[in-house]
Amino acid sequence: MECVYDARQIAHDPQTFLVAGRLRPSPEQPRRAEVLLSGARSAGLEVIAPADYGRGPLAAVHTSEYLEFLETIHARWSALPEANAEVVPNIHPDRRAASYPASPVGQAGWHLQDTACPVGAQTWESAYWSAQSALTAAELVLEGERSAYALCRPPGHHALADAAGGFCFLANSAIAAQRLRAAGRRVAILDVDVHHGNGTQAIFYDRGDVLTVSIHCDPSVFYPFFWGHAQERGVGQGEGCNLNLPLPRGTADDGFLEALSAALARIRSFGTDALVVALGLDAYEGDPLAGLGVTTPGFARIGEAIGRFGLPSLLVQEGGYLSQELGENLSSFLGGFANGQAEAGRVQV
Repeated sequence: MECVYDARQIAHDPQTFLVAGRLRPSPEQPRRAEVLLSGARSAGLEVIAPADYGRGPLAAVHTSEYLEFLETIHARWSALPEANAEVVPNIHPDRRAASYPASPVGQAGWHLQDTACPVGAQTWESAYWSAQSALTAAELVLEGERSAYALCRPPGHHALADAAGGFCFLANSAIAAQRLRAAGRRVAILDVDVHHGNGTQAIFYDRGDVLTVSIHCDPSVFYPFFWGHAQERGVGQGEGCNLNLPLPRGTADDGFLEALSAALARIRSFGTDALVVALGLDAYEGDPLAGLGVTTPGFARIGEAIGRFGLPSLLVQEGGYLSQELGENLSSFLGGFANGQAEAGRVQV
């Protein structure tokens, strides 16, 4: 397995994070990428640079209006008198059907769901190469690799088609899934981040050609709060193609693996022939944002169960924040996943 990564992803350096009414340093720090890169190398992965597939694959998921906003907003915001160094919204529309504003302040409120995704001077470049890393890994799978790991930072699963949120700007897992779908694959997205992937869900919610499955901490008490509940099944052609498996806060390895078994059963029933894993490591018991209690050995068990499923798989990095064990948790997952794939190969032979 190869690791796809571009050092330009480090340039995005958010300074602020408003939580429970208090302004704190953002936990989505550039050093995350360095620690994850070390973990990937420890697992034996070769690191390669992404190709540039341009804007087309991004626009297949995101609106052109939103992409223009992300690329230009910091310069336009900075021209305002006494503007903050980062773009942070201070007003939101009461409904998305309202008129689209011309002001950078109004557009920030339109396109930024919350205050966890400030836009800096380098945000667009880092998010762009994060998405290109996911696309390159998808191409590796399409070319016949059994699996590939995209080290995507900033992450993506909270990003909507036209809005950022929760540290996320471009929906990397959805962009990769759309590329696989365009190549004729029957795609499922399995999100194992501690937070529900509300952006991914929203992008595919009315579609029946991509299955979205998420295992996460119960959103009635945890971000993103408004999405990720068990009754959300999709609408229209997508009805029945979205499965949420919320877990009580503090759920540890065995409870997570029980939910994973149900998730994999649904993925099998969908007739999936390409799997995108939205790989959050923040379900870890010691993660700064943790709502669950998965251990480092638990990540190996999760990875092994997914690898044993035997599908061509693209692993897209989502959450997982700085702790002593972050790199070790990635190595644990990747090692378990490789063992599971090897076992699946032996069974097939």
